[in-house]
Amino acid sequence: MDVIIELDRVSKTFKDKKAVDQVSFSIAKGAIVAILGPNGAGKTTALSMMLGILEPSQGTVKLFGREPKDQKVRERIGAMLQEVSVMDRLKVREIIALIRSYYPAPMDMEYLFHLTGLAPKELDRYAEKLSGGQRRSLGFALALAGNPELVFFDEPTVGLDLTTRRRFWNSVRGLADQGKTILFTTHYLQEADDNANRILLFNRGALVADGTPDQIKSRIVKRSISFLSDQDSEEFRHSVQALPAIAECYPKDGRIHATTENTDEALKAIFAAGIAVHDIRIDQGRLDEAFEQLTMNEEEVVKS
Repeated sequence: MDVIIELDRVSKTFKDKKAVDQVSFSIAKGAIVAILGPNGAGKTTALSMMLGILEPSQGTVKLFGREPKDQKVRERIGAMLQEVSVMDRLKVREIIALIRSYYPAPMDMEYLFHLTGLAPKELDRYAEKLSGGQRRSLGFALALAGNPELVFFDEPTVGLDLTTRRRFWNSVRGLADQGKTILFTTHYLQEADDNANRILLFNRGALVADGTPDQIKSRIVKRSISFLSDQDSEEFRHSVQALPAIAECYPKDGRIHATTENTDEALKAIFAAGIAVHDIRIDQGRLDEAFEQLTMNEEEVVKS
């Protein structure tokens, strides 16, 4: 396994506040990894240390086995941060050409335009005249200009319409298929669920969960099953709720739902009781539910 990013017991303290607390993880080549967490959880601080913008107070950060500020590292990474600053009185095409010139093996210009969806008329506009969404597309292009092996995206789809957002993620998945490694933060939890093959969940500066979206969702304390029954009534639902392993039973969207900590045991109890049900579905839980349960000690919980 080619390790691209490695953090070893990393902490970052600002005065008396520990923004990142003893965080360790490694990321392999070709992964698409989402860093999630409530506001103030340490996501941006961790990202800044990986980019070499901040130095860790303790521990080590390595990219490609080197320090983040190493010139050899900088030639192999790209970043799209929340705020994209551009030089006035330069056209989009000129800015991209300038940034490409800083790298030893930049991405092909036409392929770059294809990936980012920048239209010919936008390339010939002055950058300061771009709309918010077009400016995000320019930021995407600048992040890829050097043909990086590792790309960081900080809230990359804020302000994008649905079509542009979909194109962005299609391009990102294509980059990962080429062996490029992607690390991104987002407040749109569905984006993480749909696109990441690994999630790092931060809370109060600590890493509280690390796994695939399904593994993160599997940590939800309460799950549910739903089904249909010809016997549905309030009395019927009370009888279901009285069964072992079932916490609640209630109607919703034309189906009967039962919450439980163990779906297998709940179904076993229903069948053992001879209760006639059909069209059974098991709800594996949503990422926003796992997010809330794993960060519930935060005052503010961010949902998609």
